[in-house]
Amino acid sequence: MVHKSGTSDRTSKVKPSHTAAVWNLAIRPNSEWAEKDDFLDVVYWARQVLGIIIGIVMGIIPLKGFVALALFALLNCGAVYLYSTSFQSIDEESYGGMWELLKEGFMTSFACFLVTWIIFYTGIHFDSVIVEKSI
Repeated sequence: MVHKSGTSDRTSKVKPSHTAAVWNLAIRPNSEWAEKDDFLDVVYWARQVLGIIIGIVMGIIPLKGFVALALFALLNCGAVYLYSTSFQSIDEESYGGMWELLKEGFMTSFACFLVTWIIFYTGIHFDSVIVEKSI
């Protein structure tokens, strides 16, 4: 059901106290997740933030090409794997296996990474990009 303001029932029922409770579970090791979707939401949004941070770092360093793409995938998937298995100690089979957890939000995070990486790389190293093309 959509309200006059354009929000659905699900979004209007989300309370700040629920968000704070999920945040507390996310930062506490070995948390008990009552809702599987809450854990998947944490993985999804953490990946978005991680994608942006990795994009900024790789744009500043300046990494480019396949090395940067492969390093992003390794860092992003490795962080999710370590967070899920070591920090939260979740049963990966209850979420459909580790592959399902590793896929959660990966492509959106990859898009965030690419946009941030391109903006920072081009903004900081613009002079060297122009010099390489003119030679």
